[in-house]
Amino acid sequence: MAKSLYINRELSWLEFNARVLDEARSNPLYERIKFVSIFTSNLDEFFMVRVGTLSDQALIPEIKTDNKTGMTPSEQLSAIFKKVRELIPRKDKLCKGVLGDLAKAGIEYVRPENAGDDDIKFLSSYFKNEVKPLISPSVIDKRHPFPFLPNLEQFIGVHLSSKSSSLRFGLIPVPSALPRIIALPGGRVRFCLIEDLLLYFAENIFSKYDIINKLIFKVTRNADIDVIEGLFDEDIDYRDAMKALLKARKKLAPVRLDVRGSNDSELIAYLVKKLDLSPDQVFIQKMPLDLKFAFKMESQAKKVLPEECFFPPLVQRAPLFLSPDRPVMAQAMEKDLFLSYPYESMRHFIRLLDEASCDPNVVSIKITLYRVASSSKVIASLIRAAENGKDVFCMVELRARFDEENNINWASQLEDAGITLSYGLDEYKTHSKLCLITRRSDEGGVQYITQIGTGNYNEKTAAQYTDLCLITSDMDIGNDAAMFFRNIAMSTTTADPKKLLIAPLAFTDRLVQKIDRQIERQQNGLSAAITIKVNSLSDKYLIDKLIEAGQSGVSVNLIVRGICCLRSGIEGKTDNIHVISIVGRFLEHSRIYCFGVGEESEIYISSGDWMTRSTQRRIEIAAPVEAPNIRRQLLTMLDTMLADNTKARIQKSDGSYKRKAPAENEAIVDSQKMFFSI
Repeated sequence: MAKSLYINRELSWLEFNARVLDEARSNPLYERIKFVSIFTSNLDEFFMVRVGTLSDQALIPEIKTDNKTGMTPSEQLSAIFKKVRELIPRKDKLCKGVLGDLAKAGIEYVRPENAGDDDIKFLSSYFKNEVKPLISPSVIDKRHPFPFLPNLEQFIGVHLSSKSSSLRFGLIPVPSALPRIIALPGGRVRFCLIEDLLLYFAENIFSKYDIINKLIFKVTRNADIDVIEGLFDEDIDYRDAMKALLKARKKLAPVRLDVRGSNDSELIAYLVKKLDLSPDQVFIQKMPLDLKFAFKMESQAKKVLPEECFFPPLVQRAPLFLSPDRPVMAQAMEKDLFLSYPYESMRHFIRLLDEASCDPNVVSIKITLYRVASSSKVIASLIRAAENGKDVFCMVELRARFDEENNINWASQLEDAGITLSYGLDEYKTHSKLCLITRRSDEGGVQYITQIGTGNYNEKTAAQYTDLCLITSDMDIGNDAAMFFRNIAMSTTTADPKKLLIAPLAFTDRLVQKIDRQIERQQNGLSAAITIKVNSLSDKYLIDKLIEAGQSGVSVNLIVRGICCLRSGIEGKTDNIHVISIVGRFLEHSRIYCFGVGEESEIYISSGDWMTRSTQRRIEIAAPVEAPNIRRQLLTMLDTMLADNTKARIQKSDGSYKRKAPAENEAIVDSQKMFFSI
């Protein structure tokens, strides 16, 4: 049977998360447990959003199939559950091994059933004095109905003895008011988790009953909720409507049941029935259901473990394309500037905002905000600018998933500071990263300084994600940006810009034109190539154009961190397409589009992935990179990533990935490490 040219989006994402899990094998010891934690957190969000969406679609009589693989929602769910059931034992095995290595190194996770007499004495006292007074156990019966179980919170479920044939169920919520990590006494760092303590002392809590079995469990709920029709009346504040949406999200249907500590079929069947789940949605695990404690314990771990157990401290290089000793605005008026995070610091962009907030010639600052830090220097600069009399306009996207509440709070503070707000367009989520500074020129007229980024205006993620920042005084780009903000303020989509590519209008068409140009060059015997770096590739129209380019002889190199629905390496069809994924210390987040070879290339940086949601349902921006020195830097970065033989994985023709390794006598290339010096 011929191989399909396409891979299902959901299965491709699970393959990506498996690559994240694989990082728990080869990194410094403490970083390995963090990668296992990231894997579990990623999986939580995947079930909340993607499985939630498919679960809703599966209930609709009109079947909506995947446009690439033809799979129905039910078929996709079955394939997802099967794949996750394969990944869970791998996660448990890796987690057990890493925790064992940590115990040898000096940080020991202790379950009460394995504790010594002195530890049990301490835990008994702690339970009696600190925990038992604060818990709210219950026995479910006709007078005490099965309660609502909040998303991702852990519970202890207990199978109690009963004279009747039906199961008697005891429930212990794990209290969020108590510390999850319980430090054990002694000279070494040893700890117990609160859920393990409650499981161990379940007999004490239900002392009037005989306990047949007990387990720890958590429920994952659907979090994919659309804007609620009728809430967005013109007289209702958009923030109030979003608050109502967030409240509604908390009550959505369960999509997964995770269980640890027992595989009691009767107890699990009881929970499945009460939660209206199927047995396929139950996942039995052996390790803690939530591993976020690894991040909370990191500062303590650094006091105990040797430095080689951690990534080395982040020492950012001096910026290559701007001087830290001169005002950024003055430099931007002279030449294009460029920053590469986290290898260079975001503080240079914040310097630009600070300078603009105080410059008497600056008239306005306009910016799009999608995800900002909880303590944001960007917001502080914008408020300072407003206080100094600048016209500040912020497009705040309240629909940034799982950042809605943070953005609502920031919007209120910005409004209180006198800043003009927009919440974007009803039909499209604004994901673009654009900032426009308008100033009066000393010679008369207007000057624009425009910043276009691939990542959020977020100081925290700028030290964790790889992203790019272009700052330019190019007037064509400035005019495009000014038109963009005017249209956002007028609640209309942007007309055809001169230099920027702006989704959804003409974005895909312009990309296709550039692909077609490379096909034409190849057919005319000229050099032709396409190199694309994105987080995800799932837009079928663009995938088909890449396949067409590859079949025409164009060399197509794709650096896709996550979802890649194009299957490369199929003989006679996609064997001219090369796909790699880089998963390393930093989350690969930059988007670079390169059409052509060397100095003749057209190069763009962008906020947008090549996904249908980005090309059709979001406002994204791509900016051309025209300065020769910056273009050379981007070409060097692309070449280095393609040569990575340490953190890169190559996609095989079956859709799986294989880690690249240096050939004999080949130099080791770890692109993320190398970018600190090139």
